Amino acid sequence: MASPIDKGTVRPGAVKSADRTVELLEVLSASDRRLTLTELHRELSYPKSSLYMLLQTLVARGWVEVDSDRGTYGIGVRALLVGTSYLDHDPVVRAAIRVMEQVRQDINETVHLARLDGADVVYLASRESEHHLRVVSRVGRRLPAHSTSLGKAVLSTRTPEEVDLILPHDLAPLTPKTVIDRAALHEQLAGFRNVGYAHEREENTPGLGCFAVALPYRNPVLDAMSCSVPLGRLTPEHERQVISALLDAARTITELLRQFGR
Repeated sequence: MASPIDKGTVRPGAVKSADRTVELLEVLSASDRRLTLTELHRELSYPKSSLYMLLQTLVARGWVEVDSDRGTYGIGVRALLVGTSYLDHDPVVRAAIRVMEQVRQDINETVHLARLDGADVVYLASRESEHHLRVVSRVGRRLPAHSTSLGKAVLSTRTPEEVDLILPHDLAPLTPKTVIDRAALHEQLAGFRNVGYAHEREENTPGLGCFAVALPYRNPVLDAMSCSVPLGRLTPEHERQVISALLDAARTITELLRQFGR
């Protein structure tokens, strides 16, 4: 497990206590299980007494939950409420949801909305297909941008130099088919830039193909919409249908957001 920021490092100009609070919450939210005080101390390198008092404060405020029997800590319900509020107030999500639902009805495949955050994309909304075999991605899920069609769609709007600044030096594979060679990725992104959409097959999930379009309502582009399709039903005709629906949706959302000054 790695901390979202350098352990124990306070950013220049940051308030130390606030920086530590945010870092602690990020570590807890990134973990797939609850963590003990000792594990958090090892991860964050804070003085154990200070870390314990910070945890107790966050527990009292509902940002952290504690399992007293096991002595473990996890993210609390307040974090969920704030995250939900972010989505409720985001104009892009509000504009995109209605369009995503229409796309889902038209092609009956799972549709996603995501935003670039550092070198990752974070899922903001999802509308699931009605097929028995379908893709499910939870809101808040974070994946490397270089391995997803959503990330590739956004990265394709940047110059190669900008892409290199965004992505880590070493690109980690999610599957054996993930493109991790930087020159190959740049070539892939150049092709996507020319056609106006991105795609990948099994770079993110085995057995799955995905197509995505960037939402160019602002510069630099941060958001993209995608459609995930199990390869078993990804015929050439269905592929054309998916791409057409996504391109139309991107134009609709962009026009809506520009109309309201976003």
